[in-house]
Amino acid sequence: MITLITGGVKSGKSSRALALVQQAWTFPVSFIATAEVLDEEMRLRIARHQEERVRLGGAAGFVTIEEPVDLDKAIARSGDQVVVDCIPMWINNLMYYQREAEFPRILDAFIKGMPRNCIVVTNETGLGAIPFEEITRRYNVLLAEANRAIAAAADTVEFMIAGIPLKVK
Repeated sequence: MITLITGGVKSGKSSRALALVQQAWTFPVSFIATAEVLDEEMRLRIARHQEERVRLGGAAGFVTIEEPVDLDKAIARSGDQVVVDCIPMWINNLMYYQREAEFPRILDAFIKGMPRNCIVVTNETGLGAIPFEEITRRYNVLLAEANRAIAAAADTVEFMIAGIPLKVK
């Protein structure tokens, strides 16, 4: 089953993805990580996520594929059970590495390559004000487009709010 988990920042999306893995899948599971260490806060956040995966799946439970941009290539080599965390960092990296023009191609190939057992983590956008800065508006447009396309392909969509999943689809 393809599941999209969306919600606000720190709403429990990643923990929910891991809980779903524990409920329904057997290890090993591929884990596509899109975040890169760019500062101390991100280093600590990534370390916490890594520790949580080891705690839940053991040393060999999750096979991590670190891929900041080429999500299509990562999904192609991920196997038949995969968690993708997260789409917002992927969009951020596309913009940072000035590869926005590749967005439609990578997104399309990613969606077509998702295995039947796939959980994708994203952030919801569009619940607040229209950003003042043009770059943030572009980011929101790309993230919203990715979210809509992945949600359309998903069997299930959950919205996390305060650590509680709400079924959307």
